[in-house]
Amino acid sequence: MESIKVRQRVGQDGILHLDIPVGLTDRDVEVMVIYQPVQRIATAAMSLEDFYGVCADDPISVDDMGIVDALDDELAGAFE
Repeated sequence: MESIKVRQRVGQDGILHLDIPVGLTDRDVEVMVIYQPVQRIATAAMSLEDFYGVCADDPISVDDMGIVDALDDELAGAFE
């Protein structure tokens, strides 16, 4: 028995669509659905002020050394 955890939206028609991973095609499976409603977060209404203080426990420290070019060398190829 395998389990897959997904987060999907049930449409207005009450139908839940599930995408089955490759390897389970063209075969019979027994499915058990256990659901838990999740609270939606309204991201459109959030502003920059809503994020004030999120880094309070991890402050950014700035010293008098300025920008060190050697730090950029460690990131070479990291975003390719």
